[in-house]
Amino acid sequence: MSNLLEAIVNIHNLKSLEIEDFYKSRIRANNMGEALEKFIADAFANTFEITDEEQRNIRYEKIFSYQGNQNNPPDAIIRGGDAIEIKKVEGKNPGTIALNSSYPKDKLYADSIMITDECRNCEEGWKEKDIIYIVGIIQDKYLKSLCFVYGEDYAASPGVYERIKNGIKDGINKIQYIEFAETNELARVNRVDPLGITYLRVRGMWGIDIPFEVFNYITNKQKYFAIINDKKYNSFPKESRQLIENTKGIVITDHKIKNPNNPATLKDVKLISFKETI
Repeated sequence: MSNLLEAIVNIHNLKSLEIEDFYKSRIRANNMGEALEKFIADAFANTFEITDEEQRNIRYEKIFSYQGNQNNPPDAIIRGGDAIEIKKVEGKNPGTIALNSSYPKDKLYADSIMITDECRNCEEGWKEKDIIYIVGIIQDKYLKSLCFVYGEDYAASPGVYERIKNGIKDGINKIQYIEFAETNELARVNRVDPLGITYLRVRGMWGIDIPFEVFNYITNKQKYFAIINDKKYNSFPKESRQLIENTKGIVITDHKIKNPNNPATLKDVKLISFKETI
């Protein structure tokens, strides 16, 4: 089984982070978002050096229990391990991440209406999984910045977002003389026009500040880092912790971050800095 610590070491050991030409030629990635997803999959599967696509897919099957699509979270699930959500941003000073219809997640829950049945059934009996947000900034074919942060250290509990979502939804549905229909979105209005052939979908479009800005009070504007709370870090296999702690060039420091549910309390975390020679 793979994990985040081993993926970080695999990325740190790369000689170059020029990913566009490499992935377009090797696996016919159609855009930079897809190239970043393949890059992260290779990091967790340790398949950067495998050029045969069939052999890479065989390795993926061993490492991942689920690989999703752009319309439903998550992007992948490590077999017996964490869920992965990958976000690509472009530009010199990106400030936010578009999450579209899905609010930020502290965990991935099996009963979420936002996931597919294939995701829900990819592993027997799972109820919730830790989720890693992976944010990459791409400029001029290069992965200029990359960070990893667990949802529980980044996002509030579901009730915070559901309260806002349901409040808006309830308010909309109280509007009189409009024919509403059942929907998982904020609202759907049927029969808008006299012929009754037009409908209106009301959707929430969520976004969140990028981790590079959210955690700049501990990262000091580092470009390649991971933030892992101490409880999670200590849950990794001893061999994985020894690997990353003994890898030359990787620096691990202790910090405190604000609790997403109550900023008055602090959480103990590890800041893992890597690839600083790029």
